Amino acid sequence: MVGRYKEAHARSLSDPEAFWGEAAGDIAWSKPWNRVLDDSSSSSARWFVGGELNTCYNALDVHVESGRGGQAALIYDSPITGAAGRFTYIELRDEVARFAGVLADRGVGKGDRVIIYMPMIPQAIVSMLACARIGAVHSVVFGGFAANELAVRIDDAKPVAIVSASCGVEPGRVVQYKPLLDGAIDLATHKPDFCVIFQRDIATCEMVAGRDVDWQAAMADAEPHDCVPVAATDPLYILYTSGTTGQPKGVVRDNGGHAVALKWTMRNIYAVEPGEVFWAASDVGWVVGHSYICYAPLFNGNTTILYEGKPVGTPDAGAFWRVIAEHKVSTLFTAPTAFRAIRQQDPQGELIGKYDLSAFRALFLAGERLDPDTLRWAQSKLQVPVIDHWWQTETGWSICANCLGLELLPIKEGSPTSPAPGMDVQVVDDRCRPLPAGEIGALVIKLPLPPGSLPTLWNAQERFVEAYLSEFPGYYKTGDAGYIDEDGYVFVMTRTDDVINVAGHRLSTGAMEEVLASHPDVAECAVIGVADSLKGQIPLGFLVLNAGSGRTQEEVGQEVVGLVRERIGPVAAFRKAVVVERLPKTRSGKILRGTMRKIADGEQWTMPATIDDPVILEEVGEVLRKNGYPS
Repeated sequence: MVGRYKEAHARSLSDPEAFWGEAAGDIAWSKPWNRVLDDSSSSSARWFVGGELNTCYNALDVHVESGRGGQAALIYDSPITGAAGRFTYIELRDEVARFAGVLADRGVGKGDRVIIYMPMIPQAIVSMLACARIGAVHSVVFGGFAANELAVRIDDAKPVAIVSASCGVEPGRVVQYKPLLDGAIDLATHKPDFCVIFQRDIATCEMVAGRDVDWQAAMADAEPHDCVPVAATDPLYILYTSGTTGQPKGVVRDNGGHAVALKWTMRNIYAVEPGEVFWAASDVGWVVGHSYICYAPLFNGNTTILYEGKPVGTPDAGAFWRVIAEHKVSTLFTAPTAFRAIRQQDPQGELIGKYDLSAFRALFLAGERLDPDTLRWAQSKLQVPVIDHWWQTETGWSICANCLGLELLPIKEGSPTSPAPGMDVQVVDDRCRPLPAGEIGALVIKLPLPPGSLPTLWNAQERFVEAYLSEFPGYYKTGDAGYIDEDGYVFVMTRTDDVINVAGHRLSTGAMEEVLASHPDVAECAVIGVADSLKGQIPLGFLVLNAGSGRTQEEVGQEVVGLVRERIGPVAAFRKAVVVERLPKTRSGKILRGTMRKIADGEQWTMPATIDDPVILEEVGEVLRKNGYPS
């Protein structure tokens, strides 16, 4: 008997128009589509051509009209500031409609761009939905990005308006946003017509006369604005992701395919029913925040949580359990790095027992490879399904997932299970030839990509083709390497550029990290390839030890070297691991392996714009110098 997952996946590939046309029936359309799929262009599939809808209407108004208006739509929880808030669907709709009026009254209309440079406060969600309400295209830039990085995005998106706040708040410090915003506008060639600034009580800012508009004052005088229908193929937002050239890539998300795909995922991947509380512990500046803090939960009639805090230190490693218990969260979606941080601070999970997690049903992890030890720890401590899934900014939702809403498949450690419906994932060599089960190669997705995936890059179609479609004709290049086993399970081993070449042997740093993470004293780890005159490259490990471990670098280092030799073999040439206090990461939790490699090799490097804490790179550099790198 074919299971529900296999049936859905097979149908999504054999008859995608019927599959996604049926899913689109759950979305409110102001005008039906002429064609579900137009894949006449080899470089860009378009979904629901001819259809019209409004994304904000599907997120808010439709639920008010169907009787769900009194339900909580958004919960704001800020352990950093002690602030909290709750918006019903009616309250959020009215707030969004008023801010849509603020923008529209100042000339913002369909197709205009608005940059949102905000901390994790409700006004960020309001701004996103208000843009969607009037058909404007929003581009959220992570709050606190450096002025020059923001300026690059201003010049590329050419916004009519920028929405920002006086400051952001991190544990132990206030980040003044307004000087960064002013500096970015000074640097940028393009100048916005106006800026709307939300003044936070914790720190206010100076306003620029004639340009800056006070959020609170503007909202007091605003008239609510109705939803404006847009074409399904019109852009909803631009989200910038790093590019290999140093010039950010503006990933475009359309309105129609985005709404259809994301609403479908809530029930079929996450198994969440309307009315339940869903929490994506991410940031609105990243794709997870777009898809699963803002849009998908609201499409599905859920209560979504906006959390201004950290997994540890706000105030302790029990922060997530407090939120789950207090708000009766059914499903949590976060990054493996968050759980490694929690485990490092509370290895025995003692803080979990202090909270009532009876409403909690499932944990989903994505963003970095989920090592088996973190998986086992979460499974044993939480006693709920712990599901690894793999996706990218470009796809907007899962490439591979254990689709809990269809059926829970057996979990294989190290695998995000199988391709999600709509995703035809394959493994090929560098000449685009299919590889047999078990062989590592480039992970690619056969075209056309399903709804919700990027149709292009903002004003850069040629770059879109070059970056994603040209290397493997007929496929989308994920940039990840891995293999598919005989059961169809996908194993994502590493980014393609994290495969290291040791004396002619191509080895996955992810496989080595998996071995290092299995050591009982290791809370978190990373492996990079450093230059070697004899072998070309050799691996170097970085270890963060569990709190209270009491072990030395020499002791643990020797033990993990032995583990790698035992499980991968002498071919790995793994001979050294250094202990660091913390690993340098982006604000979305990705370890900065490329920058670490450059420091170890003595190459020139620049401070990544996305880094969470620049001091950590200095600490890593000092550890490397003490250990003889660069050699």
